[in-house]
Amino acid sequence: YTGLLDLGSFRKPRGWFRAALWCDEPVTYIGTYPSADYLSVDAWDVWNYDAGQSVRVVCYTNAPQARLLLDGREVGSMKPYDPKTGIIHWDIPFAPGELRAEGCDASGRVLSSYVIRSSGRPFALKVSADRVVLPKERATAHLTVEVVDEQDVPVKLGDSEITCTIDGPAELLGLEGSDNADMSDYTDNRHRACRGRLLAYVRTTGETGDIRVRFSSPLLRGAEVVLEAE
Repeated sequence: YTGLLDLGSFRKPRGWFRAALWCDEPVTYIGTYPSADYLSVDAWDVWNYDAGQSVRVVCYTNAPQARLLLDGREVGSMKPYDPKTGIIHWDIPFAPGELRAEGCDASGRVLSSYVIRSSGRPFALKVSADRVVLPKERATAHLTVEVVDEQDVPVKLGDSEITCTIDGPAELLGLEGSDNADMSDYTDNRHRACRGRLLAYVRTTGETGDIRVRFSSPLLRGAEVVLEAE
């Protein structure tokens, strides 16, 4: 459970924390958890809680100060960077909406920001590819599949079981849900999402042509992407 990236090579909260410590370019990230008397570098970017529940919002940033806004209204006043912990934090009552942290310079100018949104129920799958045109000989595409609500907001708590099918000159190498505790067969065409997403590895098999990759899940609208082997 340590490390800066998860099994799907997505940056973990502590990866963002280290980026804020090490990077020269502006960095801001926010994660949340129920209010407690500690500061965490492992806070995921989720904004779904019970109405009115006290939530700790932690901000990892390399800006001199930061503030917190909910739907454009300030809910966490501007606070200076804490060199002892590397974390700025607020405890606020939960209300749904768009939560934004703004890392600012000494004059209040925004240097970087990070947004998380409350989601509704899982409604559909959404897929994106790191590339859509591939060499025909054993080239691999990485497809990110997300669970989204009816407004296209990522459902960060989604754990739907997702099935992948492929038509065309390619094969599925595996599905990665990034759950350390998942001991199922990663080469199967069916796998459970973790934190609302799944990574699929698709490899060309030596012929040219279109490759249609479909993803489906019970009760959710499916998604597909068309790749080209050349």
